Amino acid sequence: MDAEPKNTGGEAEPWGDITPDAARRLVNAAVHAFAERGYHATTTRDIASRAGMSPAALYIHYKTKEELLYQISKVGHERALEILERARDSGGAPAERLADAVRSFVRWHAEHHMTARVVQYELGALAEEHHAEVIAVRKATDGAVRSIIEDGVAAGDFEVPDVRGTTVAVLSLCIDVARWFNARGRSTPDEVGDLYAGLVLRMVGGSGGQG
Repeated sequence: MDAEPKNTGGEAEPWGDITPDAARRLVNAAVHAFAERGYHATTTRDIASRAGMSPAALYIHYKTKEELLYQISKVGHERALEILERARDSGGAPAERLADAVRSFVRWHAEHHMTARVVQYELGALAEEHHAEVIAVRKATDGAVRSIIEDGVAAGDFEVPDVRGTTVAVLSLCIDVARWFNARGRSTPDEVGDLYAGLVLRMVGGSGGQG
């Protein structure tokens, strides 16, 4: 499994606000374990070992393995929402805002592809109340992109007969980057972001000249 690359695009590291250091180390260890083995195949002993701690030390900071997954999922989804809301509220033309949203969203999924795999593909393992909370953030994420597309349709800049379906398609395209991105591959996160921004603009019938 490739190591997750260091941030190169100006975004804050996902776990920078988690304290104390031991709790942050456990989250980082859990991300790598879940991304490599899957949530269900990972044990608390696996996570503690990766963090250089004893299994007993893990429970000082997180009561269960699911609580660790919840922390990862919540922070990751909130970071994604911040990225898209910033693009939505930037004040440019719809095509500019949509290109910015896609470029930034894709770059985050590439730069933090291991984190994003866990955030996007392990939702089913969350407890019911945690799942509901994360789904609410996902709906807000959907709403941010849909709002930009609706603005473009209203302005006559986009030709989109099905705004809801197109929103799902755009988000799915961006999220899938986390599944295949390789830090040692030929394309950088910025290059993939630019490519996808152009693809999405053509998808909605907007100008492909952004980025």
